[in-house]
Order: sequence, then C-alpha cells, then structure tokens
Amino acid sequence: MVTDRTRRIAVLLLRLTAAALTATMGAIHLSLWADGYRDLDTIGGLFLLNGVLGCLFAAALLFTPYRWLGPVAAATALFTAGTLGALFLSLTTGLFGFEESADADLVRPSVAVETAGVLVLTTLAVSALSHRHGQRHRT
Repeated sequence: MVTDRTRRIAVLLLRLTAAALTATMGAIHLSLWADGYRDLDTIGGLFLLNGVLGCLFAAALLFTPYRWLGPVAAATALFTAGTLGALFLSLTTGLFGFEESADADLVRPSVAVETAGVLVLTTLAVSALSHRHGQRHRT
C-alpha cells in the first residue's frame, strides 16, 4: 500500500527529475545557439526559443502549485516530444532546409535527455492528474 508520504516523495522526485531534464534540454539548445546555430535561418531563432522556453518550463515545473502540476507537466511533455520530433526530422528529411548529422555535437545527448524527459514528464503528468481526479471523486 502506498502511503500519502511515499506518494509525495515520489512526486517530488519526479518533479525534480523532470525539471532537471527540461532545463538540460533548454541549456543544450542555448549552447548550440551560442556556438553558431544562431546564424542559421529559421532554425537559429527556434533554438533560442526552445532554450528560453525549456528554462521557463523547468521553473514552472518547480514552482507550480500541485493542483496545476498535471497540466504543466503534460504541456512540457508535449513540448519536449515536439522538440525530439523536430530533431528526428532534421536527422532524416531535414527541417526548414536544415539537415542535421547524427555525428554532430550534442545530438546523442539531446536524444537521451529528450527521450528521458518525455517519459518522466508523462509519468509526472499522469500521476498528478490521476491523483487530482481521484481526490475530486472521493469528496
């Protein structure tokens, strides 16, 4: 049986892990933007936007009240999945005329961080939303 204390600790660990992965994703994009991606048409601006939004989502994951954590985690999971999808497009067919190489700096770490991020964020969103839904029906 899962106690309320155990559940709170699990959600806190998921929240911290999700925020760390999201901040790492943002930091990778900001680093790549600073290292030259800023000079690429369209993609450069999107890397900057992704980096800034990643940092904002990470802060939101840390500071959002619990009752809104589920929707914030779900939105962040969708954002991260979209980022991962854009990376795969750039690796395969190209994206906005830009084709990335699997051997480029930070491609493999990006895939790892973003894949883990989607999994952790989805778990956090489902946990927070199901707990919230369960509380509503118990009262």
